[in-house]
Amino acid sequence: MKYILLLLFFIGIPCFSQEKNTPIKVDSITYYLELSNFHKNNYTYNKALEFGKKAVNYATRNNLEKGLADTYLAIGGIYYQLKKTDDAIENFIRSLAIYNNLKPSSNIAFCYYNLGLCYLDKNSFAIAENYFDKAISIYEQIQIPDAIELINLQKGIIYKKKGNINLATALFKNIISKNNIDNLFETKAEAYYQLAEINERNNPKKAIDYLEKANALTSNNNISQKLKIIRKISTLYNKTNSVNQSFYYLKRYVHLKDSLSAINNDSIGEAAFERYIANEQLKTIEKMDKENKEQEKSIKFSKLISILSIALISILSLLSLSLYKNNIIRKKTNQLLKEKNLELEVQKERAERASKARSEFLSTVSHELRTPLNAINGITHILLEDKPKESQLTYLNSLKFSGNYLSTFINDILEINRVESNALEVEHINFNIRELFQNIMDSFVEIANNNNVICRLNIEETVPSFLIGDPTKLSQILINLINNSLKFTKDGDVWINVFQTGKDGNCVDLHFEIIDTGIGILKEKQETIFDSFTQGSVEINRKYGGTGLGLSIVRRLVEILGGKIHLESELDKGAKFYFDLAFPIGEEIKVEKKTGLGYDEQWLIDKKILLVEDNKINQMITKKMLERKQMVCTIIENGEDAIEHLEKHRNEYDLVLMDVHLPGINGTIATEEIRKFDMQTPIIALTAISLDENREMLLSYGMNEVITKPFDPEKFYEIIATTIISRNGN
Repeated sequence: MKYILLLLFFIGIPCFSQEKNTPIKVDSITYYLELSNFHKNNYTYNKALEFGKKAVNYATRNNLEKGLADTYLAIGGIYYQLKKTDDAIENFIRSLAIYNNLKPSSNIAFCYYNLGLCYLDKNSFAIAENYFDKAISIYEQIQIPDAIELINLQKGIIYKKKGNINLATALFKNIISKNNIDNLFETKAEAYYQLAEINERNNPKKAIDYLEKANALTSNNNISQKLKIIRKISTLYNKTNSVNQSFYYLKRYVHLKDSLSAINNDSIGEAAFERYIANEQLKTIEKMDKENKEQEKSIKFSKLISILSIALISILSLLSLSLYKNNIIRKKTNQLLKEKNLELEVQKERAERASKARSEFLSTVSHELRTPLNAINGITHILLEDKPKESQLTYLNSLKFSGNYLSTFINDILEINRVESNALEVEHINFNIRELFQNIMDSFVEIANNNNVICRLNIEETVPSFLIGDPTKLSQILINLINNSLKFTKDGDVWINVFQTGKDGNCVDLHFEIIDTGIGILKEKQETIFDSFTQGSVEINRKYGGTGLGLSIVRRLVEILGGKIHLESELDKGAKFYFDLAFPIGEEIKVEKKTGLGYDEQWLIDKKILLVEDNKINQMITKKMLERKQMVCTIIENGEDAIEHLEKHRNEYDLVLMDVHLPGINGTIATEEIRKFDMQTPIIALTAISLDENREMLLSYGMNEVITKPFDPEKFYEIIATTIISRNGN
């Protein structure tokens, strides 16, 4: 580690140097700092601190702010080498307080780096990582990339100590992948050592391989790093029962240990010190001689510049002529670009109009299909409840299935159009992910039993139960994927897995997998399987049915939530769909579980209902459904008559069922008018909901609830019952 620190220190050395051609004064900051550094490198720390204090006194007397900052930085380095971390931190912070008023330099970055090392030694990982990030920012700014790799090494050590082995391993492997240049040898050696520590328990042979590489890269002068590498190699060979190899490296370790002790025990003599000063003076003389030669070269170069200047003037004249011609060409090109941009704007407007027309068309078709479909489903429900003959039951069940299938098809078309229109907003709701998965699994029990499929749910224990996100869209994704797996799997298994892959503060990264043992997907079809109206083949479509929209909806919803859906599959070996999403961790919510029906049928008996509906078939079906629960139904066919009737019979009805699309004024306007004189009577909207309609919009007109056509009978009764009972305050 000592040699790695020296690398960064020497990167910052230019900031300590005197200006060109200025000899080093005996009484100067640079003089004292070089003596201090000399003694530190020779382990005579008392002398190093003595000259450091002299540098502080000199800088204080002469008001040299930068020199004082450099001195505190040097003294902090001495204390850090002496393992006096608190004293080191104090001096680094003093240095930083002065550097922050100066321009960014390598010394400021080095100071942040040293603070990071100190707090790393104190196991204050968050503070250490913050200082390393600041050091990286400055090294990037002043363009010293080798130092950044060294800091990344320390960040990797932090991640390893915090238990985030994947991130640590990635950083270490990135460092060892760099080209072998002189400044990186020690850094790469330390990275190999850290990788060896990660692998020593589970893969000791691989750990030994890393250590051998670290040993090869470590300089023989870096005795401390050499010692820990050789000792670790000896230990691992002993664990793998390679006794001879272990003993060989143990002997090397003892020999190096003795050498290090000898170095630490020897003190620097006066003769060596005088040689150091003489060498420095010789370096100064050599530097001045070199600069004199450079000046001679500069004079010759000036003559050459004069000659080239004449040639340059001629070239510039030619360039001016060329630029004039180019300017004419550029004007013509700009005019052409303007014309092309205008054409693109026209095409864009056409595309937007076409998209709007498609949305309006689908909205209209949806409404026109849902109205008769409501009649089909409603009549089927009534006939099934009338205890039909056995011979009729098969036909009625087929009719019910066809109606439900058509409803699903319409919903899928509307959903894909809504998703592709970018009209969706992501909600951020606190929800229980385990409860959400269990509810989804419960809804597929019947399908799984029919196909003789075993569904297996596995949510890793580390996954938090409560998250903040959009449970509705997540449910849509999972329902489509699980339904897809169940549909194409017979006599097999479906696995639903959720794993935690990472955690950053209060946010977790989750990995979702839906795996089945079904028919699989051809390789050539896998790239297009997520397109709208696409299935594996015509034969599959005929055999299994479906709209081919489910996976297209899934892909778009996953992208909206910030992820990407992936597929792995082989024909006749099943398929695996997987994606990753990030969620903030939520707070625990205690919810009382409901059992049985969500209402009491006694709430509906003798309740007076006003039905505002213009379609005769829907009138008949809705009235029948209400009367089956012993409710009294009055029918009005348009909004104007409904307003007039309710004004004459105020508070007479327990509830109003208001169709949104009525002849004359529509249901929303009629509701607004009714609310002017009656704020008490609940009004429920009946709508074949379109792309431009939504629950919030309908409620804003004064409606209390929304029921979508075609009706789900149980949902229909439950909404009516709960709306009436909430009005009565029971």
